[in-house]
Amino acid sequence: MEPRDPAYREQVSRIFDQAAHVREVGIVLNDLGPGWCETQLAVQPKHLQQTYVVHAGVLATLADHTAGAAASTLLPAEAFVLSVEFKINLLRAARGPKLWCRAQVLKAGRRIFVVESEVFSTSDADTKLVAKATVTLAVLKREPSNPDS
Repeated sequence: MEPRDPAYREQVSRIFDQAAHVREVGIVLNDLGPGWCETQLAVQPKHLQQTYVVHAGVLATLADHTAGAAASTLLPAEAFVLSVEFKINLLRAARGPKLWCRAQVLKAGRRIFVVESEVFSTSDADTKLVAKATVTLAVLKREPSNPDS
């Protein structure tokens, strides 16, 4: 897969900097390349539900935003993506002190991208796949009056 914007790394970094909810959750960009992205999250008490496992909404946010970032690595500078659908399978309870996610573009179309995200829970002892998502994203054109759209 070939990036269509030579400044794709800077563009994806901007996506993380400008996403207030993602910053509030604590999702951090780890690495990226054409068609893929990796993120991480240090699990804090605010991420847990009443049974002290990571809330499904946190896992969904991590999978969705990482998928959007992976898709964004392949976009032209004048475009952005917006999730239109996603399905997430919660495979086991996430309990580790850290989560990391890897998203890979499966299909990069002119109007629609399909991306797969895998979320892992890690501890000193092991790493477990805790969720898998398939995210469909629409490709939209930035408004000339709003470069941050």
